[in-house]
This record gives sequence, structure tokens and C-alpha cells, in this order.
Amino acid sequence: MSLVKSIGKQKVNVDFNKDFINLFSQKIKSNDVAFINQTLEDLHAADVADLIENLDTSTRNKLIEIEAFAIEPEIFIELNESLQSEVLLLLTPESIAKILRKLESDNALQILEKIEETKKKKVLENLSPQDRFLLEEGLSYPEDSAARIMQREFTAVPSDWTVGQTIDYLRENKELPEEFLEIFIVDKDFKPIGTVPSSRVLRTPRNSKMNSIMREIPVLISVNMDKEEVGLTFENYNLVSAGVVNKDNKLIGMITADDVVTVVQEEAEEDVLRLAGVGDEEITDGVLKKTKRRFSWLLLNLLTAIIASIVIGFFQEDIEKVVALAVLMPIVASMGGNAGMQTLAVTIRAIAKQEISSGNFYKIVTKEFVIGILNGIIFAIISAAVVQFWFNELDLSILIAVAMILNMIVAGLFGILVPVSLKKFNIDPALASSVFVTTITDVIGFLSFLGIGSIFFFKLKIIN
Repeated sequence: MSLVKSIGKQKVNVDFNKDFINLFSQKIKSNDVAFINQTLEDLHAADVADLIENLDTSTRNKLIEIEAFAIEPEIFIELNESLQSEVLLLLTPESIAKILRKLESDNALQILEKIEETKKKKVLENLSPQDRFLLEEGLSYPEDSAARIMQREFTAVPSDWTVGQTIDYLRENKELPEEFLEIFIVDKDFKPIGTVPSSRVLRTPRNSKMNSIMREIPVLISVNMDKEEVGLTFENYNLVSAGVVNKDNKLIGMITADDVVTVVQEEAEEDVLRLAGVGDEEITDGVLKKTKRRFSWLLLNLLTAIIASIVIGFFQEDIEKVVALAVLMPIVASMGGNAGMQTLAVTIRAIAKQEISSGNFYKIVTKEFVIGILNGIIFAIISAAVVQFWFNELDLSILIAVAMILNMIVAGLFGILVPVSLKKFNIDPALASSVFVTTITDVIGFLSFLGIGSIFFFKLKIIN
């Protein structure tokens, strides 16, 4: 498989306005094939994808029908994932197979993942035995592994070849990728030992050995390495591309920087969605599927809210006597929750980038403790001043100040302790941390404010 790229006249890059989108929609409805084809030909693939995404569903389906399901692969891979899924439902297995044949293996695999099993088998049946084998092997690896984003198209030559042999090979072999930046140098067992930039090959005398101009490979990617770890590896070593090896350390593929950019973006989006408790939900998912995904998260939130309410119930008599306690206690809990979420967000990012280790863990915890104290003191003073002005009660002002300091410290500490602890138990911290941190800060906030008020300020007079 190889990605077909346009090398003719330069494509136009445009920003679409509403008038153009309306015009294009009208041409689709009137079956103006000449205008449609000319427009699609003149635009860059990314712009065509943007134009298609701005069409309403019925017009988009009409466009696919007019084009006889012959969507160019370059355009298809530029569509967003939800729209890709919609289009795949409309395409026949033969049409999908036609698209896959023109794509690099990593892009073909990502498309194949979006197809339901029955249709997927029919698509594979329409591919050549070699392409079918490569895709089926790729699907056999874990979903989040390097194998799912690597491409099987790469250029590798033996270490004892000369530059002249290499150039002749590159010119004569029709199975090589159309574009590549690096040439892998392999030993007799096909294990990578170095790389040579293609530009260096062109500038070196033909009789020079390839192993004399190669540079050592800083790191190799294991086929089972997690995609997120692949992204970190590229960042740490400033890689443009990297070889992927199997369990025998043999070269079987490569990953390029553009693939990693996509992975990093997907991981960031996934973490944001998980923090909100919606997981990997897609906009195209049905109502029942969305409801089911969100149910467990909301149920957990309900249980934690009940725990906080039980804590408040312990001090029901004090609240009835001092109405101000009921008025002010959400302030303490809310400030603690927000502070905890700030620390949590920073911690999850640090975990994702592998910046937290046993060597710096206690230093980070100490730092969050100090931050909690400083923020606690600052907002304790502000809250106390507001309460004093509001209720004119010194005891009540001291109470909220003390509770604020305690809860801000707890928020900072548990904002880092909770995700780190979940990570040690192999639980995704982005998925579960926010519920626990919010619950802890609510409970501690209510407990400190009402508990201290009950023990030390029970002589507070009723404030009307």
C-alpha cells in the first residue's frame, strides 16, 4: 500500500464562507457534475474535507452518490472521525477496499477499525492476500499499541551496501514508499543498527559504505509499546521518525512525526473527556449508548454526594441553631474542590508526560502542601473579612478562616496523592480522580467547618 499524492498543479488553499458553501450545495442538488469535479480537483484535500464537513447530511449523501462512491483517499483521511464513520456506512465493501489500497498501512488500519465486523470481513476479502495479511496482523495487536499507528512501508538496506548500490535500489524498486526521509540500515538478521538521511546518500560518493555514513539509532519502538509512551519517546529524543521492532528486535515498520501528533492530540482529548466522565464517547454515538456510558459515572457521583450529605447530617442540630453555618459551608467546600481540581489537572499532565518519579515525588508533595498553606491563608483572610462584614461575628469569621486553610491544604495534597495512587493500581487517573478528589474536599470542607464550629464555637448565638 502507498499513499498517492498529487504532484501536478498546485492545489488551492481556501477559507470557505457561507455563500460558497450554499453555492456548492446548490450545484450538488442540481447534479452539476462538471462544477463539482472541477472544485474538488482545484482544492487541497484538507480543504475538500472541510467543505464536505460543512454540508448538511442530505447534501453530503447526495455528493457521495454523485461521485459514485469514488472518494479520493487523501480526502477521506482528512475527514474528522465521526464523519468518516458516517461515510463508511454509505460505502460498499468494494469502495472501501479501493480506498484502502491507495493508503499507507497505518491510515488503512485506522479506517478499518471503524467498520463493523461483518462488513470488515467483506472489505478484507476485496484486498490482495498481502494487504489482507498486513491489516489482519495489525488488528491482532492491542488497540493502543505502536503497531496500530506504524506504517509497514519503509526503506531499509544492508549495512555492507555501498551508496551506489543503495541509489540503484531506490530507483529500481517500485515497492518502496514514494516519500521517505531516512533509510534504515539493517544487519544480516534484519535488525536495525542505524539510519542515513536520504539527503546524505545523494551527497556521498557512490563507493562509500552505508555503515560508514550512518548514524546510530537513539531508540527503537517496541511493537507493543503504548501509543502515549511513543509520543513521549518522540518528544524526549526529538525524533522525526522511528523504527518499530518485534519481539526478536527485527524491523517491521516505522512511525513518523505526523502520526505522533495525531496520537498526542487524541490522548489529550481522551483525558479531557475522561475527567468529565464521558470516556471515549463520539458525537455519532446513539442516545442509549451515550446514556449507558454516562450512567456509571453519574451513579458514582450520586454515591459520593450522599457521603457528603451524611457528614452534614451529623451536624444537623448545630446548623439549625446557627443558620449562618448552612449559608457559609458551601464556600469552604467549593474553594477546596476548585483548588483540588487545579492540582489534579497539573498532576495528570505530569503523569502523562512521566515527570513524576520516586526521586521527586516527596518534593512535589511538599510543594503542594506549601501552596495549600499559602492559598489557604490568602483566602482565609479574604473569606474572614467578607463574613465579618456580612454577619459581624468574629467567632464565625475565625471559624471559616481555619476551615478554609485546612481544606485548601487537603485539596492540594489529595489532588496529587489520589491520581498517583490510582496509577499505581493501574487505574487511569484521568478517569476516576476527579470524583475522589471532589468527594474528599467536600467531606473535609464540611467536616472542618461544621466540626470545628460544633466543638469550639458552640456558644455562637443564633444569627438571624
